[in-house]
Amino acid sequence: MSFEYSQEVSNDYEKLFETEKGYDVIIYAGENNILKEFRAHSLILCARSRYFCAAFTNEWVEKRNEKFIFKKPNISPELFKIILRFIYCGKIDLTKLRGPELLSLLTIADELNIQTLISCIQKYLIINRDEFLQKNLVEILQITYQHEPFADLLNYCLKNFEMMFDSNIFIDLEASLLEFLLRQDNLNLDKTFLWNNLIKWGLAQNPHISQDITRLNDNEISIMEKTLQKFVPLIGLCNISSDDFLNPLKRSLPKELVDNFFTFIELQHFAIFSSLIDKKGTFNYDVKVMPYNFRLLYRASIDGNTAEAFHKKCDNKGATLVIVKFKNSEQIVGGYNPFEWDSSGYKSTKDGFIFSFKNRMNLQTAKVSYSKGDKYSVGCHSTIFGYNDLYYYNYTWYGCNSKSYSKIDDMPTGKLNVYDYEVFQVIKKKQDGYKPFEINLSSLFSNIYN
Repeated sequence: MSFEYSQEVSNDYEKLFETEKGYDVIIYAGENNILKEFRAHSLILCARSRYFCAAFTNEWVEKRNEKFIFKKPNISPELFKIILRFIYCGKIDLTKLRGPELLSLLTIADELNIQTLISCIQKYLIINRDEFLQKNLVEILQITYQHEPFADLLNYCLKNFEMMFDSNIFIDLEASLLEFLLRQDNLNLDKTFLWNNLIKWGLAQNPHISQDITRLNDNEISIMEKTLQKFVPLIGLCNISSDDFLNPLKRSLPKELVDNFFTFIELQHFAIFSSLIDKKGTFNYDVKVMPYNFRLLYRASIDGNTAEAFHKKCDNKGATLVIVKFKNSEQIVGGYNPFEWDSSGYKSTKDGFIFSFKNRMNLQTAKVSYSKGDKYSVGCHSTIFGYNDLYYYNYTWYGCNSKSYSKIDDMPTGKLNVYDYEVFQVIKKKQDGYKPFEINLSSLFSNIYN
């Protein structure tokens, strides 16, 4: 027969916490006029806190008169006493603490690496302090998004993300936090809704320029472009440029600003590329049932026209589509890599292809050539299609005579006069995830990505 007296043990340790008998640790919490000395036992601290365990094990804690000395000027004595009691006996009463105090207690628990308490405080906040969380979403996001242990609170904030857009607090978001939020895959917000709020955010960051987006001068357009350029790809607008769909949006913005934000191709191009990937022959997918999503990873003019910038953005992302836009021309060329960009060198495949649109505005000018399957099909270590059939080297794109791919009549050779190039991640949709594209702006923007 076994017995368990955990409550008795907890009570005994609580008495030890209160009497401080046999202590060998002194901890100073607070500073100046708000400073208090606490006495504790190294064995208990070591067993209950990874922070204290590391301090004692690695011997980086100060020792004076046979006593270990800790100084915690950033922790209030009141909150440290609550933490220390929890360390000793596992007891804590959160009901008497205000919301800001609970957040402070959470950061202290993280600093001292007390995982059980971190989980406990988060659950209590979510279940019992919903009103406080709703009113302080931005502040809580600022705390949680840089702390991995705060995943529960972060997920709570992300689920209530739309509330921030419906209030003026959104314009106060720091750029790094805004970028983090827009990179979340589980944000199912309408793209037009996001875009309109992004414009508001950009204007708020530049109060010295006109706050009427339709009246920006050339210098103010440049300022807004620099402010927004890294965020636009994250909300999915850069995948679409059709005047039929975007006229309502474009009319609200200066042409110079729009032209710098939207990609070289339209939905119909992506339908053709989806068909080429699946080798549908003369049959093309309708834009309403494309089996792939295309997510912009990289644009040379924005992310940097260097091999380092390309690999930073595009490596280890799976299959990708590269699109190269010519200068002073409507021609686009490019290639499909069914593997992923990395350092693995050349790979053989018959699924890769290169293509050309002599006039990107005329889909009938599309021409394609699939790889012959030789060992040089794709150079995954660089941006190379075939045995230099189409490749990027030293800030320049080149086309050569056909070797690994059959000849495309419209594919130029030698040094290409390139305006810009983009790389899209190709993501297979789930079978039950085909999303219909209705011909209206709101639906279009909300459905273009997963």
